[in-house]
Amino acid sequence: MSTNNMMVVGVIGAGRIGKLHISNMEKMKNVRIKAVSDPFVNNMQDLFQLGVEKMTKNYQDIIDDPEINIVFICAPTDLHVEIIIEAAKAGKHIFCEKPISFSDEETIRAYEAIKKAGVKFQLGFNRRFDRNFSKVKDLVVNKTIGDLHILKIASRDPEPPNLEYIARSGGIFMDMMIHDFDMARFISGSEVIEVFAIGSTLINPQISEYNDIDTAIVTLKFENGAVGVIDNSRQAVYGYDQRLEVFGSKGSVNVNNETETRIEIATKEGVRRDNPLHFFLERYNEAYIMEVKQFFEAIENNTEVTCKFEDGIMAQRIASSAKESLMTGQPVKVKNL
Repeated sequence: MSTNNMMVVGVIGAGRIGKLHISNMEKMKNVRIKAVSDPFVNNMQDLFQLGVEKMTKNYQDIIDDPEINIVFICAPTDLHVEIIIEAAKAGKHIFCEKPISFSDEETIRAYEAIKKAGVKFQLGFNRRFDRNFSKVKDLVVNKTIGDLHILKIASRDPEPPNLEYIARSGGIFMDMMIHDFDMARFISGSEVIEVFAIGSTLINPQISEYNDIDTAIVTLKFENGAVGVIDNSRQAVYGYDQRLEVFGSKGSVNVNNETETRIEIATKEGVRRDNPLHFFLERYNEAYIMEVKQFFEAIENNTEVTCKFEDGIMAQRIASSAKESLMTGQPVKVKNL
């Protein structure tokens, strides 16, 4: 980035993911974190040590600041649409965490505002920027494994979130598996046209009180004829389990878990190696950095972002169809753009 194009950033929401972005941006050249808004900023004085110039409880202060040209939306999902619309009207480029909203109608309302304003918008599907998954995408595009036949994704968290989070999450498909729905579209290069979902509450029975589950499998039918399967669990006791397999007409490719070391110890008692990295902050840290760098490059060079608003719409629609399938016990078609 040239010194003439300073990225002046305002971050709305300074929870776990907001702080991660702030920490990563603080190390980037030509990036100035002018303001952070959060209802609990009084307890976040440590952010000043990360280069934050101003903190406020009111996100409107960021929207109204003419010097801020980029807004990061890391607030709860139910606040996303209004903030997107206000930021777009103010002419600010927007990076937004997933999902855009829990409602297709609300998401489309925000989409229209983005199109009208002509600002850059990138959604935080960080897994697209993981070096392993990016390599798999290239292998699929280059037909190294021939035509895609089967895509398998396993995504399992090390521990379930608290019930307060579950209550606002939108459910496992919208909160957790939505990353995998985006990965399915990204890796395959094809739209998902139909899903069939099954699931149970096997980890914490109280999750069912929120009309949600903690263990799920979704099968996918792609427009190009390929098929896929995604499994999610809220609790893998051995760590953050993130694996992917692509099977094609000329072979297959696998992505296994990242571990602390690649050391394998073999003794007469057995063979041991490290567990997977503990959670998403460790597993995908480089991907979080790359997604922000590429967003800033798209702004500076006036090029397209890697993960567009349309990608968010489609992942959200697949998630909604999966929830409908779970409730009805039937396969559900996915509405295309």
